[in-house]
Amino acid sequence: MGHKHKHSKSRRQFLGQASCAAIGSTTFLSTALNLGMINTAAARPHIVGSADDYKAIICILLAGGADTYNVLVPTETSEYNDYAATRSSLALSNDFSQGELLPLDYSNAGRTFAVHGGMSRVRDLFDSGDLAFVSNIGTLIEPIANRSEYSSGIKKLPLGLYSHSDQIMQWQTSVPQDRSAFGVGGRIADILGDMNSIPEISMNISLDGKNRFQAGQQTLEYSISKNASPENVGIDGLPSWYSNSGFLNQTRNEAVESMAERVYSNLFQKTYGSLTKQATESIDVFASALGKGSPLTTTFSDTNLSEDLNMMAKVINVQQHLGANRQIFFTTFGGWDHHDDVLARQGGMLPVLSNALGELNDALIEMGLQDKVTTFTISDFARTLTSNGNGSDHAWGGNQMIMGGAIKGKEIYGDYPSLNLSENNQLNLNERGRMLPTTSVDEFYAEIALWYGVSPNDLSYVLPNLCNFYSPGCPSGPPADFAPIGMFNSF
Repeated sequence: MGHKHKHSKSRRQFLGQASCAAIGSTTFLSTALNLGMINTAAARPHIVGSADDYKAIICILLAGGADTYNVLVPTETSEYNDYAATRSSLALSNDFSQGELLPLDYSNAGRTFAVHGGMSRVRDLFDSGDLAFVSNIGTLIEPIANRSEYSSGIKKLPLGLYSHSDQIMQWQTSVPQDRSAFGVGGRIADILGDMNSIPEISMNISLDGKNRFQAGQQTLEYSISKNASPENVGIDGLPSWYSNSGFLNQTRNEAVESMAERVYSNLFQKTYGSLTKQATESIDVFASALGKGSPLTTTFSDTNLSEDLNMMAKVINVQQHLGANRQIFFTTFGGWDHHDDVLARQGGMLPVLSNALGELNDALIEMGLQDKVTTFTISDFARTLTSNGNGSDHAWGGNQMIMGGAIKGKEIYGDYPSLNLSENNQLNLNERGRMLPTTSVDEFYAEIALWYGVSPNDLSYVLPNLCNFYSPGCPSGPPADFAPIGMFNSF
């Protein structure tokens, strides 16, 4: 659609340029920490995958708190009437001829749904079985059954509930009681890092610089730019008036080699020089791999998100040259804090998201890797069901998407709540229509982790609160009655 967001772009440029500098901190530390993992990988044994055992996870953060009750809308008559009455001026018309809603090929016990009219690619992906929704999902420390339990004080609540800074972090860590926890993707990479044969290149690759999701105990993200190429990996921060990137690469390498190969007088300098040289070499490995990929014919739009997913597709296309049996990707699509003008802003942004997902799916089909890659969305929180006049405010449980050939698509997982705000609705926390989540982030991530190759015995490391959602407790592994949501065809 050509729609771009100035705030997201400027932040991304800054993070991408700073993180991808020739010996920038993220690439440097990623090299250091991933090399350090060689000594600890054996602590968590697992089956190392064969050459064709490739899998990737793509996490798309919808930063700002997306109003997802206008993404997935109930259309059964009584449920739509509740939606329209509650949402008032924010409601989308169920007259499909107006195009504000696109019906899904879905019916479950008479319940029917539609997606926002700007999400035709998402509608098509859902109807073809390549995409599913997870409804009323949110950050939880432990199950909270109803409004009475929420209000009683007997249940632990996430820190800073309804706070951007807290909730955006908790979706990435799945540890809502701790503001210093490692990320879910980072902890997964801690366990499975030795499945990749080139340790200098992190399993975790970011198109949005440093982030909490990919930070582990021994792992950091490897940051690249959406414009990365064989001629230019990691030097975007240099002045644009240097047009000869080949000359810059040569100059950079010679300078760092000179520093790294000196005999330093103290151990710190020697170690720093060695790791700096390895960081430079990792950039060269990455550049070389990008040069070995066959060009993809799939066309991506010129939006920031599509360009990020295009870059991910290019990296996936050369994963064998990076020695990667496993990869975890992360990017941010920001600008969803719609306290005002929500309908117009969603009308511009949701098509960008929908088209980008469709384009990524097309590229994965072209590569023959659609069933090897699982893509999902996360966001700080959902929005209030009621209008503040022209927008919506911070809430809790909402709807997210998951896409891939390995999932059981054409489904709505979890429990889509009643949007009737009567006193009898025990999931409604106040008059603004804040929904109490009925599916936890832990349950969502657990199934993704199992599909990705994490052992059931390691789930409690990846998701420390997971055992709170099943009984009995599981200090040394998953509980006996652990039951995934059922999103995947198999593990």
